[in-house]
Amino acid sequence: MNNPQPRPYDSAPRYPAVGGAVESGWTAIADALPATPAILAIDGPAILDWAALLRALGDALDQRGIPVTGLDIGEHMAPWQDVVRHTSSSALTDDPDFEKLADGSLRGLFAALPRVERPAHGITVVHGPGASLVPHDLLWYADLPKRYAEAAVAAGRGRNLGQRDGDGPATTKRLFYIDWPLLDRHRETLLDRVDRWLDCRDLTAPASLDGVVLRRTTEALAARPFRTRPTFNTTPWGGHWGQRELGFNPDAPNTALGYELIAPESGVLLGDEHGDIEFPFQSIVSRHPAEIMGPRVHEEFGTSFPIRFDYLDTVGGGNLSVHCHPQDDYMREVFGWPYTQHETYYMMVAGEGGEVFLGLRDDADVDAFSEHAHQAHHHEESFAVEKYVQTFPAEPHQLYVIPAGTPHASGEGNVVLEVSATPYLYSLRFYDWLRRDKAGRQRPVHLGHAFRNLGTQRTGEAVRDELVPAPVPLREGPGWREETLGTLPEMFFEVRRICMDGDRPAHDDTEGRFHILNVVEGTGVHLTTALGHEHTLAYAETLVVPASVGAYELRPMGTGPVRVVKSLVR
Repeated sequence: MNNPQPRPYDSAPRYPAVGGAVESGWTAIADALPATPAILAIDGPAILDWAALLRALGDALDQRGIPVTGLDIGEHMAPWQDVVRHTSSSALTDDPDFEKLADGSLRGLFAALPRVERPAHGITVVHGPGASLVPHDLLWYADLPKRYAEAAVAAGRGRNLGQRDGDGPATTKRLFYIDWPLLDRHRETLLDRVDRWLDCRDLTAPASLDGVVLRRTTEALAARPFRTRPTFNTTPWGGHWGQRELGFNPDAPNTALGYELIAPESGVLLGDEHGDIEFPFQSIVSRHPAEIMGPRVHEEFGTSFPIRFDYLDTVGGGNLSVHCHPQDDYMREVFGWPYTQHETYYMMVAGEGGEVFLGLRDDADVDAFSEHAHQAHHHEESFAVEKYVQTFPAEPHQLYVIPAGTPHASGEGNVVLEVSATPYLYSLRFYDWLRRDKAGRQRPVHLGHAFRNLGTQRTGEAVRDELVPAPVPLREGPGWREETLGTLPEMFFEVRRICMDGDRPAHDDTEGRFHILNVVEGTGVHLTTALGHEHTLAYAETLVVPASVGAYELRPMGTGPVRVVKSLVR
């Protein structure tokens, strides 16, 4: 075993391609094409600048004397009004913020598919979302991580799936709940036959990887621990811990939301410091669900990776909105997600005098709460939300359990490691402190949804007793112990903590179900699997340990105690 040295937080963890290498630039991409006549389908997300991609590829092929003819598959989609009618929920048609997750397939958005003849000379390039639906000789996938789409739509520069010039502005509502589910399902059907994967973060010099090499690499990842690429977003309540401690986005207004592992958006960097592609984590899970999640978890959740880890940074920021998440039936029937958004807050950093808002008071008058919340929304009248929602001291390394329907928020000055179910776009706000967004508009609340989902089964002392639990010893060895921090009968996952003091390793085993680890105190750990894979994990980093790993050990690095939060499906 190597003698690993402590290291700082790594914001760009990479894993080598197996049996090949990531290539950079259009020349390498063009060289992968045959000189003989062919139909090339390039599929991918709607947000990509497809016209620029076609121009760049055409220029590269022109250098080889190969003529290119382009066909935009988007021109064959149904008219926009038909796309909207086909994908919208009647229950949420007028809702400004939410939509039911789109079901069905991308094929359903096309009026008819074009008939494409192989050219007599050169390459015909069918491009855009759904290009793979027409017969073709070669298939490429040109990708752009979802954070680019969200930023473009928020800035008024993007289009929604199926939109053409004159069809109105794109919305994040359609992006989150319509475009992404349709495009994700479509992408997963292509993974076993893609000939080349293009990463278009830099469209002037995209990185690419051969499809066979890509599939070998995902197979290797499914058998070893790995990290996803972390990102941080900004919001009006955001703090600065991520900037100061982890080095993220130093020029951004703040680092509010740190996405350590959120399956619908996270990517894994494949390659090395000379070139990499960012491949969707969910696509790795889709190709190897039993190996990564474990057979039993795969049977229960399909290919939906069910647990997420993220940071809520309010150090030097403000209180989060007081909100809840949908109850089970409401999540399924109204929003279309098969399981709901139970959460936990692990307090990594607690501000002096910091608070956590959690659960209703015993004497809370829900009707008065609703009236005050509506007055705040419609007439900008502030009110003391603490009259209805309890507050608890923000205590370092305490876990706060937040079942669906429970009103909650982290106060200012804290860093919360949020360990929760994967759904993440369903925060139903009761009150947001009359806060405004960067455009000066009052931030939206969702009072109808929020009060319909408000859970009243736990109030007062029941909140303290059940949702602010004390650790329960689980097992121990020389110099280490594992304890259960929190779970509830209605929650499918639990949160544990491994505490190490000294240099003796802690031993563990996935026993057929994945683990997620995060170092919440200390310099870090070095993980070694029974199969010989090794991985270091520094403070604040998150690691996926696939179910296929089996037995492994964690050895503390540096001096002083080390604490590692672990989550798994029960």
